[in-house]
Amino acid sequence: MNSATNVIHDQTYIGPEGVLAKRKEYFYPCTHHFYKQPPQIVRGKMQYLYDNEGKSYVDFFAGVSVVACGHCNDRITAKTIEQLQTLQHTTTIYLTQPMVDLAERLANGVLPGELKRTFFCNSGSEANEGAMLLARLHTKRRHFIALEQGLHGRTFLTMGVTGIPMWRSDDYLDTGVAFIPRPYQPDTDIDTAARRSVEALRELLAAKGDTFAAMIVEPIQGNGGMMVPPDWYFKEVKALLEQHGVLLIADEIQTGFGRTGRMFAMEHYGVVPDILSMAKALGNGVPIGAFATTDQIAASFNRPSASTFGGNPVSSATALAVLDYIEQEGLVERSAQVGGKLIAGLRALQANYTVIADVRGKGFMAGAELRGADEQASAELTDLVLEQMKDRGFIIGKNGVGRNVLAFQPPIMMPEEDVEAMLTALEAVLADVTSR
Repeated sequence: MNSATNVIHDQTYIGPEGVLAKRKEYFYPCTHHFYKQPPQIVRGKMQYLYDNEGKSYVDFFAGVSVVACGHCNDRITAKTIEQLQTLQHTTTIYLTQPMVDLAERLANGVLPGELKRTFFCNSGSEANEGAMLLARLHTKRRHFIALEQGLHGRTFLTMGVTGIPMWRSDDYLDTGVAFIPRPYQPDTDIDTAARRSVEALRELLAAKGDTFAAMIVEPIQGNGGMMVPPDWYFKEVKALLEQHGVLLIADEIQTGFGRTGRMFAMEHYGVVPDILSMAKALGNGVPIGAFATTDQIAASFNRPSASTFGGNPVSSATALAVLDYIEQEGLVERSAQVGGKLIAGLRALQANYTVIADVRGKGFMAGAELRGADEQASAELTDLVLEQMKDRGFIIGKNGVGRNVLAFQPPIMMPEEDVEAMLTALEAVLADVTSR
């Protein structure tokens, strides 16, 4: 498919070089890609992606934790197409059934604790923005607490509580945010770091606890490098917040819907948040976002509000099919079992390759931090590994404050044999890059 006359979906085929040229000419300069020689992806099916030359790749990134049920999953896309051909859009002003069916399904057996009321929107950033607005309306307070190196979105409020410098691109962010250390520090063990974080929160609340509406957290920091706090951490955080009437918002955008071996990652810690935000995997590639809360807190959101596309029939019907597939295929349990083998395999590689400084994660949300001579060398090593793994037919992500953490967030239906094949390929790549 090298001829300019070839056509894909009624579009003149231009090839990877043409796509790169158009990105450069028509996109903003903030848009980047991972590879020196990026493939042009033209098709996806379950755990596979295919480029314009027909080469297949096993996808271990799932579009940043999105297609948990697999690319173009027939059982899900059939429901999407059926709804698309029946009723595509009206807006939340009118009565449609898929939206209320989805809210009911979430409230009965999916959401934890007493979380019942759901507001639908279009993305994770919008879900977190709405959750923060809800917290302000309920508490009648303005300020927020966030963890350092967290990522919560690219809207105004969500960027304000984002602690990763590279994602704080607005020079005029709201200053009403207090950051405390996250429960991870490279110079100490995880429990000591978590204790420092809790003590910092205690001191902050003692000084001005009555000014904060909520604390927003990722149960596992994704873009921050797959940071997993100790099991006791969030229980102590929640208890401190409750003493001062501060709400807890759990940002489950990346961690939700089975990704970590539980339906929601907060369940690992035995804590039910006051507000829970969700997106990504709920739509399996169809845009959807939502934030959920209790009857009591929801009652505070009584000023007029709506979302033009939030909860539209197509995204709602798709999400219902996603929940069906997760339940019928046992994906939550699968994430714990097969994802656990992925993490065990990465730790076995760590034992043999000193460039792997740490392996972190739960279920099918894992990170392997690579360590070179310095920060730049670490990032360059990570890029080299990504490039070679791509050439061998495996797509892996990267994250971390220094962009030196290999990110594994594959479709949860990923077969165990593909996990084993990826680990074998990764070992060969590590052997190559460390022998130079």
